Amino acid sequence: MSNNTMLADQPKETIVDAMTNQEKVDLLSGFGMWKTAAVPAYGIKPIVMTDGTYGVRYSIPQIDSDERGGMDVDAFLSVVNQRASDVSIAWGEMKPATCFPNGSAMGNSWDEALMLRLGTLLGKECRAMGVHLLLGPGINLRRTPLAGRSYEYYSEDPLVTGKLSAAVIEGVQSQGVGTSLKHFACNNSEVERTTMDSIVEERALREIYLKGFEIAVKQSKPWTIMSSYNRLNGVQASEDPWLLDAVLRKDWGYEGVVVSDWHGIKDRPASLMAGGDLDMPESPRRKADLLAALDSGAVPAEVADLSCTRMLDLIDRCNDGAQGPVSVYTAEEHHAEARAMAAASMVLVRNEALLPIRPEMRQILVVGRDAGTPVIQGSGCATTIPTMVDQPLEQLEQALGSARQLTFRQEADAETLKLAASADLVLVYTSTEGAYDGEGSDRTTLALGPGQDQMIAALAAASDKVAVVIACPDAVEMPWIDAVGAVLVTFYSGQAMGGAVADILTGKVNPSGKLSVTFPRRLADVPGFLHYPGENGQHIYGEGIHVGYRSYDMREIQPLFPFGHGLSYTTFEYSDLKVSASEIGLREEISVTFTVTNTGERAGAEVVQLYLQAPGKRLRRSPQELKGFAKPMLQAGESEQVEITLKGSDLAIWDPALARWVLEGVGARLVVGASSRDPKLTVDLALRASVLPFRRIAYDTQPAYVLPNAIACEQICAYLTKRCNISPEDAMRLLQHCSNSFFGIFTSLERRLRLSIPETEVADLIDSINAAMDAAEAKS
Repeated sequence: MSNNTMLADQPKETIVDAMTNQEKVDLLSGFGMWKTAAVPAYGIKPIVMTDGTYGVRYSIPQIDSDERGGMDVDAFLSVVNQRASDVSIAWGEMKPATCFPNGSAMGNSWDEALMLRLGTLLGKECRAMGVHLLLGPGINLRRTPLAGRSYEYYSEDPLVTGKLSAAVIEGVQSQGVGTSLKHFACNNSEVERTTMDSIVEERALREIYLKGFEIAVKQSKPWTIMSSYNRLNGVQASEDPWLLDAVLRKDWGYEGVVVSDWHGIKDRPASLMAGGDLDMPESPRRKADLLAALDSGAVPAEVADLSCTRMLDLIDRCNDGAQGPVSVYTAEEHHAEARAMAAASMVLVRNEALLPIRPEMRQILVVGRDAGTPVIQGSGCATTIPTMVDQPLEQLEQALGSARQLTFRQEADAETLKLAASADLVLVYTSTEGAYDGEGSDRTTLALGPGQDQMIAALAAASDKVAVVIACPDAVEMPWIDAVGAVLVTFYSGQAMGGAVADILTGKVNPSGKLSVTFPRRLADVPGFLHYPGENGQHIYGEGIHVGYRSYDMREIQPLFPFGHGLSYTTFEYSDLKVSASEIGLREEISVTFTVTNTGERAGAEVVQLYLQAPGKRLRRSPQELKGFAKPMLQAGESEQVEITLKGSDLAIWDPALARWVLEGVGARLVVGASSRDPKLTVDLALRASVLPFRRIAYDTQPAYVLPNAIACEQICAYLTKRCNISPEDAMRLLQHCSNSFFGIFTSLERRLRLSIPETEVADLIDSINAAMDAAEAKS
């Protein structure tokens, strides 16, 4: 059939039926590094994909010339241990693209509209380069600030992660370019990343590590999902039918393509059986393995056919998206947009009335090599060759003009300290150690780069007018924090970082970013500290659902800076909190409204956050959980009513015993705050139960857990009444007499009553009780 070109216009199922096993294997495998295979006999064209969660990384030789991956020894040695901003040939010659702020920076914007714009611009650049599929965004949770790829990801919170990534996906796909939401799932560390087994309890998976993916999948429908390198609870993620089929497709209704991370599949037939459609990049060995499995029947034809149909759907979407005019833009235009995004995402974490720079500050000392050669991005597959790079010192000079004298020193030697003592302002540009900020290697410390903490401390001892600018992938420790007047955290803010910092320091832009992660005072405070990085190939996520701020709240630990924290050059007041109903059920929704007023003298945006504080009943909950956010932009004196819609399902928790989302009937509280530790308004809200407050009955369920359960008591008493020929009242007294027994309820009854209850009767009684509980819950 391979010569039958007449099939090109036929339904996809007809094409797939006509394909040979070899052609199916080709279709489900990469061609080279960045393409899918063409199958000319059926008019199947290849699609081009490339990395880029914050910039398009287009490898000219690997895409245009189909050069295989890898590099010669000289090229490899030339990039070892270099900063990401210095690497230009790590992936061969690359096309320049706008290096937008990295994920850990953009996450601090809390701005869905801005993320939509980011996606739109990325999509335009993909179209201009002929890229059909952008491999991003990456949304693994920032469980530990040491993780090497934290710089790519948005937050420690699944709601922020899900909402922001959904907006990026919508923006990219609006341009006819596909996305690949990654890495699915629990790829939260770079230590042994292709073999490490992430051991995560199901409730933590559902509520924390999978929730961001679920939000993005349901809201934005990414064209592809990328499976992760690691194992998850003993199963390779790329070969996990529970993850790729039961959860992703059956629970969430996902209909797109699952693509592997590059060489992430170890058993190709197993991955296809689990729901892994596309194997990337091309691997002769894995293709041969799949062909043999198809020829032998070990992989049923219908499994491969379904994946082939999904692939044809994806190829059609990509080719359709490539039609029509390509948007015209200039590098300068996108650079300006990157600058605005960076400024909207930087976080002023401390300001003792030192910033913005005032007219009387005429003698300004700038210290640190990062003022001349900034760190703008992390290292790894997301590394982008920028179209241009702002030098921070030059941008600051341009912003301040000739009325001020700027003096630049790379380090804090004796002469620099003398200058600091007499300066009106000391600006210190710092960063973390670049060799550890990237893919393949976790950081080993939360300190800044070698000598930089000491440099800041020395300058602060010489001057009380020190402001620190920090470029970092994730949280850092600040042992000198109480000695400095201001700290601006830029994270990795992309190629326009220098200009954006100048805009904030001079007050041209009012800072509005807020931390999407918690900054600990010390590494030992990090929730996963005791279990990181794992041992013997297993990494136990021992903190369960208490990730990030949830854990700091649960353990009552004071962080360096709390989740959601960020300062402004203006002030805001909150008022008039109202809810449309005083209670909510699992399938209901309510409206939460409140007013935010800019009470300062300049325009500014405020990230407002809505938290739920609900006590656990049968299932433990964290002290508070983020359930909504918004970012109104207000002129001086302006007020705006913010409305956030809450669904009952947004407030639910996962019950592993019942394998479903439930609401326990409790009195709860909604808290509107400026951060997780800065509440402004509160209102009570009752959660109406969708589940009985009792666990299901088993043979060994202890009496203490049976007696509060009226359904169980009624049926057990009825059984005792009949079996022992006693009154219902006496049966209840017998049951209560077992209340302090540590044996199971039926063992306790047999022991106290000196009778034997047949196993069949116990089983029937247990089934009847649990069925009655199911029926009662269904009515609620």
